[in-house]
Amino acid sequence: MGETGETTPGIDTLKQLSALFDVSINTLLGSPRQLICQCCGMPLDDAVMSREPDGSRNEDFCQLIDFLTGSMANESWPPEQVRAYLEEDLPKLGYWQKIKK
Repeated sequence: MGETGETTPGIDTLKQLSALFDVSINTLLGSPRQLICQCCGMPLDDAVMSREPDGSRNEDFCQLIDFLTGSMANESWPPEQVRAYLEEDLPKLGYWQKIKK
């Protein structure tokens, strides 16, 4: 605690507040840094930020699969098939293989 009686919340508290208010930690802290998707380079904000399986926001990536699913789906290729294809095949592409290393 500083001389003013203020404290800085720890990461666990920030994660809990982020979940409670459904905003990223970056937004919670007043957006001190410009977030950029580490996959496609798109500026990130809470509206396009991807989510982890536990529902928390991933401040590194956009919702690429959601975007591509909406763009690629049609009458003969329904959204659930497009999503399954992307989730299975994107990690196999050369770009993603380089990232794994």
